[in-house]
Amino acid sequence: MKIVGMDAVSKFYNGERALDNVSLEIEEGERIVILGPSGCGKTTILRLIAGFIAPDTGAISIAGELVSRDGRIFTPPERRNLGMVFQDLALWPHLSVKGNIEFGLKARGIPREERKRKIREVLDLVGMAGYADRKPAELSGGQQQRVALARALVLEPRALLMDEPLSSLDLELNIRLRKEILRLQEKLGFTMVYVTHDRDEAADMATRVVSMKQGRIEV
Repeated sequence: MKIVGMDAVSKFYNGERALDNVSLEIEEGERIVILGPSGCGKTTILRLIAGFIAPDTGAISIAGELVSRDGRIFTPPERRNLGMVFQDLALWPHLSVKGNIEFGLKARGIPREERKRKIREVLDLVGMAGYADRKPAELSGGQQQRVALARALVLEPRALLMDEPLSSLDLELNIRLRKEILRLQEKLGFTMVYVTHDRDEAADMATRVVSMKQGRIEV
């Protein structure tokens, strides 16, 4: 099943072309790594898939449903059933680990007891059981990464979008968390779209690497 389809998508910022006629199909269960230097359009692709921005030209579909086309968004981010792990993690500092993970569940109207069960299960899954009441500032960088993963995975997304999530970590921790993400993907079977500028990281994480340069996919 095709999870993501991008058809001749272009995107401009202040008159500058960020993406140039990009077409890309992502199948269910794939681990796609989008590889390229800063400013090549990698993050723009994630933001388009997530629904944070609309393509200026071209169309995007999620699981066969047209979600945006030619400057219009038909399906907002919260209705696309996608998870996102941001480069800066975007954890809310005033909320506990539990509060960060629970936020999306509350937005979906999940009952309280079910929320508690899901939070407990996902914290066990990412190796963070016992940290539910900690604030992000009380956690190490690697632990914060795990919380960001848990927050995305608890919603059982059809695809997980990851924007250079390990770039701030030292090499040893980076490699350890690569293995952890791969373990979770194998266990849960979610589709993964992962952005990086690091070729070694791309080789480790991908079933398919999509290389980009200056807003275009290199063939």
